Amino acid sequence: MSLWLNGIGVSRGIAIGRVQKLSGGDLEIPEYTIAEADVEAEVSRFTDAQARGREQLQQIRSQVPAGIGGAENEIAAFIDTHLLMMEDRSLTDAVVGSIRSSRINAEAALKRQRDALMAVFEQMDDAYLRARRDDVQHVSARILRILLKEERSLPVGEPEAPTEPNIIVADDITPADIILLAQAGVAAFITEYGGPLSHTAILARSYSIPAIVGLHNARRLFRDGEAVIVDGDLGHALADPDAQALRFFRAKRAGQIERRASLSGLKDRPAISRDGTKIRLLANIELSEDATHAADLGAEGVGLYRTEFLYMNRKTLPTEDEQYEAYSRVVASVKGPITIRTLDLGADKQVDSGARSGPTPNNPALGLRAIRLCLKEPDLFRAQVRALLRASAHGDVHIMLPMISSVAEYRQAKAFIDATREQLTREGQKMAAHVPIGAMIEVPAAALAAPLLARHCSFFSIGTNDLIQYTLAIDRVDDEVNYLYDPLHPAVLRLIRMTIEAGDRGRIPVAMCGEMAGDPRYTRLLLGLGLTEFSMHPASVLEVKRIIIESDVRALRAQAANLLETGDSQALEALMSD
Repeated sequence: MSLWLNGIGVSRGIAIGRVQKLSGGDLEIPEYTIAEADVEAEVSRFTDAQARGREQLQQIRSQVPAGIGGAENEIAAFIDTHLLMMEDRSLTDAVVGSIRSSRINAEAALKRQRDALMAVFEQMDDAYLRARRDDVQHVSARILRILLKEERSLPVGEPEAPTEPNIIVADDITPADIILLAQAGVAAFITEYGGPLSHTAILARSYSIPAIVGLHNARRLFRDGEAVIVDGDLGHALADPDAQALRFFRAKRAGQIERRASLSGLKDRPAISRDGTKIRLLANIELSEDATHAADLGAEGVGLYRTEFLYMNRKTLPTEDEQYEAYSRVVASVKGPITIRTLDLGADKQVDSGARSGPTPNNPALGLRAIRLCLKEPDLFRAQVRALLRASAHGDVHIMLPMISSVAEYRQAKAFIDATREQLTREGQKMAAHVPIGAMIEVPAAALAAPLLARHCSFFSIGTNDLIQYTLAIDRVDDEVNYLYDPLHPAVLRLIRMTIEAGDRGRIPVAMCGEMAGDPRYTRLLLGLGLTEFSMHPASVLEVKRIIIESDVRALRAQAANLLETGDSQALEALMSD
């Protein structure tokens, strides 16, 4: 009997295959006291396991294939992150210290430090960075499995029916395992945990493998060898499908494959709608290599470059010169403008940098973070601003301030940047004559105050990830409530339209850099709301461009205006799928 199951679709596409369940990630970790004479031997046992884990990751990294849409750099970066964590002294020194001071076994010492580090990531307010707690879990699990002699083999053999590929069902999957499974030709991933920003989601998108996450009890509900259809667009999985369902989804899959094959011809075509409206397509990047890939796919510049990674996995803050070198490399690699977001970390997560001490706030998402932290810690902010302004000599740099909530806050930050510019001028440093300073609209208060902010800002960029979470008071990384994450909620759509209209009246550009901008399901709706600048993962550029080219923007704007007034959800769905 067929069974429909629903999760969160995080990587688009249709897959048809047979279930291969991956063994659970839970490990039985013993804790016991060791003799004083055995302490150094136990330390060696841990360091040997750590070295073995590094060798495994380095081998997997060497197997990342080239020519997968330019995503090989992004995929390798995940393994590099795990290699850095594997060697990070905040992990190693603490474990060795626990073995020596508490005289406990290596597994127990590693578990203690893993739990402590995961608790730190759990408190992070940025959803993307908070999802990196999984990396701590996976790095620790790799060493623990080596220590416990429970290294698992991946189910990449022939499925029950040789003509049908495997669909992996697991509680969670490490980045290293995803790489190996992708090379083995798996058709799709289904995991019990995770969200749109999890490593499973990001890597599945990089490999263009359909994926569903957050499908609770999946390992219990699916049977090994069972036929299953995965719809990564809608987050649906159909177990034991009948002949009619198979015919429908095979036809849908064939249509998707045909459309994707036709996208390559759009690389050099401008993003101009049927009625002549020019739309600007930008990319969200983290590495300089991403910028090159984005340009190859037709992106006209970078709408979001995150800077937080310079501050992660280290005990000291990056220096001004270190930041300048990093920003300059990226700026020089970008064809077109590059919008760089200033530090979006919170006071609860300075990764041992010592920027601020004190108790962890009860609700860090609403506490001292992003621009609030930067204004409270001027030395921290000054080093980054100086580096950014100096890097502007190498390209078209725009500076974006995160989590702005009021005009006064923006003006304070802008005055700080202006004063820093004057200081650099006195020192004879080279800079661009004009560096636009804009606000990220991700707090409902900023959207409501957008008409006032537009009088002072050079541009707006709508961060839908946080705007939706703050508007609906839900955490989309929390499996218990992420089903409430709804980009189509009337309140969210009204705040987006309000921001765009305020930018139009203030004659400043308005972009969107949240995930909504790169999801083709929402492209027509956003065009109807008046958006003319989209910034997204490079892999989404061509699909979004195709929809723009096929659309009549004037007609969409008339439809969208009517829909926001009537609140007709069925008509809204029709507009999205037209």
